[in-house]
Amino acid sequence: MTISATELKTNLSKYLTLSIKEDVYISKNGKLVAKLSNPYEDIIAIAESLHGILANSDVTLEEARDERVKKYESID
Repeated sequence: MTISATELKTNLSKYLTLSIKEDVYISKNGKLVAKLSNPYEDIIAIAESLHGILANSDVTLEEARDERVKKYESID
């Protein structure tokens, strides 16, 4: 959604709330100048994508940790 800077000033709380669910682009004199977005959006998406994976898996937490450690050791 794109709004003007004037609209943002008039209804700031509305657009702060809206920015939780979608990016809000702000324009001034017809040019995009800023973006309001949820700073936790990536974290939420990652958590949602992982929901239930370990619960339905035969992999233990220790095995998952060991696999990650081996992955990062191979990078060195």
